[in-house]
Amino acid sequence: MKHLSTILSILALVLVAVLFYFHFSSRKAPVTTARVAAVDSSTQPFRIAYFDIDSLQAHYEYFKDAFNQMKSKENQMSAELTNLENSYQRKIKEWQDKGPNMTQSEGEAAQREYGQMQQRYQRRKMELEQELEKHKVELMTDLRKKVEDFLKEYNNDRTYAYILSYEPGFILYYKDSAYDITGDLIEGLNSKYKKKEPKK
Repeated sequence: MKHLSTILSILALVLVAVLFYFHFSSRKAPVTTARVAAVDSSTQPFRIAYFDIDSLQAHYEYFKDAFNQMKSKENQMSAELTNLENSYQRKIKEWQDKGPNMTQSEGEAAQREYGQMQQRYQRRKMELEQELEKHKVELMTDLRKKVEDFLKEYNNDRTYAYILSYEPGFILYYKDSAYDITGDLIEGLNSKYKKKEPKK
């Protein structure tokens, strides 16, 4: 019994030594690779570029077209609501002119219709506002995607670690104009926009 426990202990010690050897010998190659990769990445300069949102909005043709589209939709919405309101005002004037000659049942019917008109107006106003907001979100999402897609392509060589958008009020105490890519961004986006979506 005494010899058996000694043999088992020695056997366990040998197995641990073998496992220890295999475990660390198989890890040597990846560790070396990781060190090489770390050295390579440390030689790359860390750069951050930026672009000016105001300039982009002022000079990017797609943004200007989208903005005009939004204004046009707002004007259409306003015109529709104004027409609706005018038609209701005419109806109210008819009731007022007829006022003293209306029977009680006609007066009650006019009150009901007036309440329905107000509800229709508010419902339509809400629908139009929701349509406008949805359209605005779609345009802004599309604009963001166009900018992101262009910047991925522009920074394909990984020159910059980050590309930020700058706008007034953004907390940035210093910006080196050498890293301002606004001109490149506007030129590239306008070029793509003209190719894909030519003006009629």
